[in-house]
Amino acid sequence: IYFGLTLILVILLMFGGMNLFDSLIHAFGSAGTGGFSNYADSVGHFDSAYIDYVISIFMILFGINFNLYYFMLLGDFKAFWKNEELRAYLGIIATATILITLNTNQMYGSIMKAFRYALFQVSTIITTTGYATTDFNLWPTFSQCIVVLLMIIGACASSTGGGIKVSRFIILIKTIKKELHTLLHPRSVRKLKLDGHTLEHEVVRSTNVFLIAYVLVFAISILLISFDGLDMVTNFTGVSAALNNIGPGLELVGPTQN
Repeated sequence: IYFGLTLILVILLMFGGMNLFDSLIHAFGSAGTGGFSNYADSVGHFDSAYIDYVISIFMILFGINFNLYYFMLLGDFKAFWKNEELRAYLGIIATATILITLNTNQMYGSIMKAFRYALFQVSTIITTTGYATTDFNLWPTFSQCIVVLLMIIGACASSTGGGIKVSRFIILIKTIKKELHTLLHPRSVRKLKLDGHTLEHEVVRSTNVFLIAYVLVFAISILLISFDGLDMVTNFTGVSAALNNIGPGLELVGPTQN
């Protein structure tokens, strides 16, 4: 599955005008969500709407749980589309893209151009790839906040993306709802379910432990970085970019900084 998707991406990028060497590098960078480019200005070097959209789509595809592709190969399309994590993942991408498009429309003078840059940056950040086609460090604060949230959320479990993972956030939200319901109705008994299956207590506990450890490492890292005397945005997004395996952040660690 991994090899097949990578090969298709290489071919599509060559149709877009990339030579074989550039196509291989950017396909590998997209497939492994590593984001390495052989150009200093990343994918923005090509200034091509076609290339931007193709890489955006494939970054999203590689951020999906690979087990779902296996279900598709078996002909079980129902399991693919009914997956809660997938629906949440695509919903987050769609919502973030629309909000950023509307918020940055005035910067680019065209709704389609704003959508193109918004989709690419949302795709590259949530999948923790790290490519760039525009300097999102210049975006309005609202759009920058969305980018930071996407850094933390990350892609799906069992994908090539990093971050906390969408599935863990789903479990966290369900846990919060359950606990609030228990406070209001102490005698009630509710089980947490994901994709129709009951979640074992060990799964919920390991998710909570992971999130607590994540927050502690995040906080300690920011404190250590603060000794350099840099601004809070640089410290926060720099740690976030490193901890979630993204690459670019904001301010001094922005996409166009050295």
